[in-house]
Order: sequence, then C-alpha cells, then structure tokens
Amino acid sequence: MRRIILTAALVAAFAAGARAQERVWTLPQCIDHALENNLSVKRSGLNVEQREIDLNTAENNRLPSVSGSAGQNFSFGRGLTADNTYANTNTTNTSFSVGAQVPVFNGFQIKHNIELSKLNLAAATADLEKAKDDIRVAVAQAYVQILYNMEILDVARSQVEIDSLQVVRLTEMASNGMVASADVSAQEATLAQSRVSATQAENNVALAILDLTQLLELPSPEGFHIARPSVEGLETVMLMDPEAIYAEAVQFKPAVKAEEIRLDQALKSIDLAKDSFLPSLSLSGGLGTNYYTSSGFPSAGFSSQLKNNFSQYIGLNLSVPIFSHFSNRNQVRNARLQYSSQEIVLDNSRKSLYKEIQQAYYNAVGSQAKYRSSQIAAASAEDAFELAQAKYENGKSGITEFNEAKGRYMSAASNLVQARYEYLYQSKILDFYRGRDLEF
Repeated sequence: MRRIILTAALVAAFAAGARAQERVWTLPQCIDHALENNLSVKRSGLNVEQREIDLNTAENNRLPSVSGSAGQNFSFGRGLTADNTYANTNTTNTSFSVGAQVPVFNGFQIKHNIELSKLNLAAATADLEKAKDDIRVAVAQAYVQILYNMEILDVARSQVEIDSLQVVRLTEMASNGMVASADVSAQEATLAQSRVSATQAENNVALAILDLTQLLELPSPEGFHIARPSVEGLETVMLMDPEAIYAEAVQFKPAVKAEEIRLDQALKSIDLAKDSFLPSLSLSGGLGTNYYTSSGFPSAGFSSQLKNNFSQYIGLNLSVPIFSHFSNRNQVRNARLQYSSQEIVLDNSRKSLYKEIQQAYYNAVGSQAKYRSSQIAAASAEDAFELAQAKYENGKSGITEFNEAKGRYMSAASNLVQARYEYLYQSKILDFYRGRDLEF
C-alpha cells in the first residue's frame, strides 16, 4: 500500500512539473528567470559578495590584533644558572604570554584602503548590473528569433495548404481530361518542396527555442512555449533622437558607471601610494610569565614562579621611511599612469555607448522604412496572387503563372514578418537604452 501511495505521489509530482514546464512564457518572465538562474549572472553576483568580504576585512584592520603564546624549552649542557654563572646543567623553561598591537597612525593607509574597498564593491555591483543587461538583451534577441521563426513556419504551412488544395484540384481536372498529368506531377513536386520548407521552418523554431531555454538554464526545451505579443501600433512609434537617448543613458548605464567608479579607484590608488612616504605609529602591550628549572639547583614551585615572574609591558613603535630604492616614488608614478589609462578606458566606454545607440537608432530607422515598404509589397503581392488564383481557377492562366504569383506572395509575406519583428526589437532596444524594461 505504501509503495502504491509513493508511486502515485511521484506521478503527481511529475505531472505537476510537466504542466509547469508547459506554461506559456512571456518575455518579462523569461528575463526574470534568466536573471535568477543564468550562470554568468551568478558568477558576477559571487564577485560582489567577494568584494563585500574585502570591505569587511579592510574595515576590521582598525581593530587591534591580539595573540597568545605558550612555549616549552629544554636545554642540555653548559648554560646559565639561577646564580648567573655557567655550569653543565639541564634546564627547562615554560613561558606564557598575551600581546596586543593597535595601529595608531599608518599614513592613512587603513582609511584609504577602506575607501578603495568601497569603490571595488561599487564597481563589482555595476559589473553585475551590466551582466544582467547583457542577459536581458540576449534573451530578447532569442525571444524575437523564436517569434520570427514561428511566423515563417505559419507562412510555410499556408504554402503547404495552398499547394495541397491545388494538387487535389488538378487531380480532379486531370481525371476529367481538363489538364495534362504533367501539370499534376509538377504541382506535386511543388507541394513536396513546400513540405521540405515547412519541415526546415519547424526545425528552425526548435533550434531557436533551444537557444532561449539554454539562456534560461532550463533542463530541456520540451514543452516550452512563448506568448506571441501584439504588434499593433508599430506604425505610430516615434523614434527618439540618438543624442537625447545618449544624454539619458550615459547617466546610469552600468557599463559606463563601472568605468567611472574605476577612475575613482585609480585616483584613490594614488593617495594610497603616497601614504608610503608617511611614518607609521603603533601601540603594543602584553602580559607574560614563565617557569624555570635547572638540574642540581633548587627552584620554586610552578604556581609561585608564575606569580613571581608575572610581567607587563607597553610600548610605542614609530617607523619613518627614509630611503626605499625609489620604490615608493615609482609606486606613485605607476598609480598616476594607471589613472591616465583609466581615463582613456572611461572615454572609450562612453564612445562605445554612443556608437551602440547610434547603430541602434539607424537600425531602427532602417527597419521602420523596411517594415513600411514590406507592408506595401505584401499587400500588392497578395492582390496579385488573388488575381492570379482567380484567373487560374477560371482557366485563363496556367499552373506556372499561378505558382510564380504564389511564390512572390509567400516571399513578400516572409519579408513582412521579418521586417515587423526586426522593427519591434530595434524600437524596444532604443527604449532599453533609456532605462525602460524590455517587454513586448
């Protein structure tokens, strides 16, 4: 009975998992899942946690360091006795001590290290946001590719349906002697080619789904479906000027923000390098005691010696750098060179962002024009196909003319699908540069 219940529970769990897997995914759901499970994002998140630990370590350097020690020594042969003379004796020495050291002043190194660690954490956080942005764009690209391939598959299936109807029609006409059997064979060949195209389109959809599910770190693409968004209103979309988009994007885009933080890091590294010219002062103190015996000589008991030998100490240690083979000077020079190099990196990141926005803008402009012209071409091709179909059905044209009109119509329909989703994607990418969510 228990085995039956367990089996039923496993079957129910599997069915529930299958139903969950077969849900329809929207683009925001895909992006959220990818951000939670993608390995690149997780790796960037671990880097942020590492920088948090480094910051905690830098802050804790303000605290004193405390250590304790215990030692046991045995000495054989000639040695110093309790009477301050030398003799051949065996001696033992047991010691205990506790010491602490507190940095009083170390040339602002602790302060600057803490500030540098905070900047490291901020840069790692910006890198994490950039990794998330990259995943968002990659998921959107894969999502649009699925939509495009699904539309192409619909066109291919429509072509198979049209060709199938024509094969049936020609077969009936051939049986009545109205057309030659060669026309039937030619149309069957056309139908076979249409089925090959539909099969290839199905395979393209499957491959596109596989790409997206791999980005989402799903175990299998089986049962994965996406929602088809509405593409209404594309004609009214207004494209914003790239200069205005860049003025917004440069303020918050993590790719630029990370390099700005690293420029602050380079500046702070110069201060840290200069700290090596300053003196350092530390305060130390401790407690200690020991127990001593020497063979052939009387010695006090263990507890009494520990009590009598108990001692304390406190001290200040000042270290002043005088000459270090010019290494301190060269550290400052290297830090300044690093700052200049980071200025170039930051400038390059801003230019790269501006270039990306310009490319996205002109891609959007081009896809908008392509979409509008494709609409006109598809409408004209559809009218021409309907006219050719009517002429063919009325016996006023041959199968060759009909297939040519059909081919032009299917090609125009495919071009319209491609232009529609290309324009949809490019317009949303421009919005994404302005800080808006990627959603269709």
